[in-house]
Amino acid sequence: MERKYLFLILFLLGAFLLSIPWPSPAQRKHVDVIKINDAITPAIADFISKSIEQATKNRAECLVIQMDTPGGLDMSMRDIIKDIMNAEIPVIVYVAPSGARAASAGVFITLAADIAVMAPGTNIGAAHPVAVGGGKMDRTMTDKVVNDAVAYIQSIAEKKGRNVKWAAQAVRESVSISESEALKIKVIDLIAKDLNDLLEKIDGKTLEKPRGNVKLATKGLKTNVMEMDFRQRFLAVLSNPNIAYILMMIGLIGLYFELSNPGAIFPGVIGGICLILAFFAFRTLPVNYAGVLLIILGIFLFVAEIKVASYGLLTMGGIVSLALGSIMLFESPIPALRASLSVIIPTLLFTVGFFVFAVTMALKAQMAKPSTGAEGLLGEIGVAQTRLSPEGKVFVHGELWNAYTEEPIAEGEKIRILKIEGLKLKVEKVK
Repeated sequence: MERKYLFLILFLLGAFLLSIPWPSPAQRKHVDVIKINDAITPAIADFISKSIEQATKNRAECLVIQMDTPGGLDMSMRDIIKDIMNAEIPVIVYVAPSGARAASAGVFITLAADIAVMAPGTNIGAAHPVAVGGGKMDRTMTDKVVNDAVAYIQSIAEKKGRNVKWAAQAVRESVSISESEALKIKVIDLIAKDLNDLLEKIDGKTLEKPRGNVKLATKGLKTNVMEMDFRQRFLAVLSNPNIAYILMMIGLIGLYFELSNPGAIFPGVIGGICLILAFFAFRTLPVNYAGVLLIILGIFLFVAEIKVASYGLLTMGGIVSLALGSIMLFESPIPALRASLSVIIPTLLFTVGFFVFAVTMALKAQMAKPSTGAEGLLGEIGVAQTRLSPEGKVFVHGELWNAYTEEPIAEGEKIRILKIEGLKLKVEKVK
């Protein structure tokens, strides 16, 4: 009887414990962290936006963006800043590790943070806007772009209570300062040697957010490092100018091979996919479309060499056009947004080698003597099957032909074919 009551009590206790809404691991207090070690591109903007959403959903105390960037694209930067400034949870930008920098677009993002922190041995600055993808800007356009950037960074600095004067200098004069100088003139809020030090120093700070004031309690909290998902990693890879350049060259080679050999199918499919991916990547990069046109022109010149007897001039033009187009394809002062010469040169040599080989083989095929059909018999050696005086029969290529000659030829002598007239051959004696 007692055992029966014991089981009943245990059952009720278990049901009670299961009914309690225990917080899941994602809901327990923690700090989410993401690491940005690349140029600011649409893929990075998407990663930061999704991370802010996920950190808010997970009820993280705050999100820390550990950043080391040379800068990036203006539109992506502005998307990130809007996400940071409208986030429900505090967003801390941490320029780290030592040796990292927040340059160009990174300056704007750091100033937009709820708390701006730098590690020892880092720097921030050089935010002057530059023209990308279309040559030089004239004086009027340069003034417009600079004034717009100055107004934007000043509004951010004023909103976050940071040094407005220095912010304008970072854009107009491309000034850059160390972490100690940045703290001294109130460009940043803190210097922290690592994440644990950062969490201790921001503990207890009260921040203004859209939903109201938020007081941080970060001391001793665990950190949860969030990584890019497959889609974001794929977009980040495509945003690499080296990858975009290689995809375009593979695509052009594949389409050329398919057009030269109709019905091969595989090269055409691969070429089409690579070209689509390349042009998708170009939407996220500072592309100079004069470079794209020069590369396409180079391919057309290689193809034209097969059709027109230019004695190699079209091929040389194609090589020059391809080389110039490859160098001009991406225009940006940021190395991460340009194709590397260590990628361009081998890819260019391989592509030029492929087309030169293809053109050479095509020209050889056009100039080669026919080896089949009636034309293939011209100049061939055979044997007189009967006496020719002037007509008779000859044996050539395993076939018996009617033939005639201008001089008598004895049976069994070797003959050479001079002319084909319907089903009769004109031959001569092999001297």
